[in-house]
Amino acid sequence: MKKIFFHYISYIAVIYLLSLAIPTVSVYSSASLLLVGFVLLIVNLLLKPLLLLITLPLNLLTLGLFNFVINAWTIMIADHFVTGITMGGFLNSLLAAFLISLLKNLLEDKK
Repeated sequence: MKKIFFHYISYIAVIYLLSLAIPTVSVYSSASLLLVGFVLLIVNLLLKPLLLLITLPLNLLTLGLFNFVINAWTIMIADHFVTGITMGGFLNSLLAAFLISLLKNLLEDKK
């Protein structure tokens, strides 16, 4: 449960920071920011394993770098379902995917 909450907070934090730094990423309300974090969490829990399975050969060919593209797709899917947020395209979603993975790796408890 703690890990899922950490993912949720990291999604919200990165999207909020991107909205401050990049003019094409817009968050219109705090409720939409919380909702997009929840939708992104659900999409990553349900749809991402299927996407990873479908794109496994391409992921192996790129030595795992295609994971960023899959993460960008999940961000774009969440952006599509939440009306109060605009990511501004694939490149911004790819940047968000990179920053989310970077934040998770920096804050993760190493065992």
